[in-house]
Amino acid sequence: MREEALRSPWKAFMKQRRMGLNDFIQKLANNSYACKHPEVQSYLKISQPQEPELMNANPSPPPSPSQQINLGPSSNPHAKPSDFHFLKVIGKGSFGKVLLARHKAEEAFYAVKVLQKKAILKKKEEKHIMSERNVLLKNVKHPFLVGLHFSFQTADKLYFVLDYINGGELFYHLQRERCFLEPRARFYAAEIASALGYLHSLNIVYRDLKPENILLDSQGHIVLTDFGLCKENIEHNGTTSTFCGTPEYLAPEVLHKQPYDRTVDWWCLGAVLYEMLYGLPPFYSRNTAEMYDNILNKPLQLKPNITNSARHLLEGLLQKDRTKRLGAKDDFMEIKSHIFFSLINWDDLINKKITPPFNPNVSGPSDLRHFDPEFTEEPVPSSIGRSPDSILVTASVKEAAEAFLGFSYAPPMDSFL
Repeated sequence: MREEALRSPWKAFMKQRRMGLNDFIQKLANNSYACKHPEVQSYLKISQPQEPELMNANPSPPPSPSQQINLGPSSNPHAKPSDFHFLKVIGKGSFGKVLLARHKAEEAFYAVKVLQKKAILKKKEEKHIMSERNVLLKNVKHPFLVGLHFSFQTADKLYFVLDYINGGELFYHLQRERCFLEPRARFYAAEIASALGYLHSLNIVYRDLKPENILLDSQGHIVLTDFGLCKENIEHNGTTSTFCGTPEYLAPEVLHKQPYDRTVDWWCLGAVLYEMLYGLPPFYSRNTAEMYDNILNKPLQLKPNITNSARHLLEGLLQKDRTKRLGAKDDFMEIKSHIFFSLINWDDLINKKITPPFNPNVSGPSDLRHFDPEFTEEPVPSSIGRSPDSILVTASVKEAAEAFLGFSYAPPMDSFL
């Protein structure tokens, strides 16, 4: 008994040391510069600590190629769910929820996107999630793209800590007002085009522009969000071929399963502008097969209640042949110089010197009037703010942890100065 009592604290101490050593090895393995050193390489080969009770167990198979995602060295913000008060559900998606949260120490409000690793792995979507993180890291310089403050993970969840935007989705406002007058639609289209042009300058194609992914901030400016379908590394004449997007806004070349380029974003801009002016997406049908046929074969029909410049822009953006589409030759510069935007001072626009045509009139962070009650009335799950007990972590959770190496991010210290 005495021997067992002495062994117990020693066992706990050794377990703690092993966890610390594991963390150190992980950081070392993620540092590409350090890994090149021959002594480090030999150390990594021999330093694979294991729990004594697991030493004789069957070794788990190596992660599949789709799980071997490592973004290299990343800052460790030491963030954890208990750092936040999770106040309200403000959105939902395929893999989790978006919550309004207040950071306990900073007392700042954030939108925290909480994703279930298990659900992501089940649908083999980990690459899209890591791509979303990569794109968010590049958004810091543009006023109309949502910003990532930092990201972190627990054994079973991923957390994106994002700008909190509470002016409501464009979709929400369109539903309430049915359609917008042309000056208001022009303002939104210009800010959206500016954001898309910036993404294209980074060789990123957005691919999922729709009113649900376009938010208004507290002053009424556009903020694009949800970068899960972004495709990186698409050069000016580069193409990709993944079939993805939202049915109402799919470009003909995507439906044809042909290679497509960044002009898919200009088709989507045309579809969103059309919906802002007319209340429904172009070629819309409740029957999805019929809608796809309309997108591929039906000529664009424009009612006479819009100006000639709006008509000309829509015809250019919703051109079925992508090689003839507005933006095919000179990308954002073609959209920027179109007569429809002649009233827009683009320098003033990007510096937010143009007064938005609509003010959401929110009283503060707790004003949730522009969020759908379907979300805000839902109780906040208690598991959102809790890290799983390490003793209860299962093999599938460990597998999930390996799939998202390098996810955690904190901005460099000088960005706080």
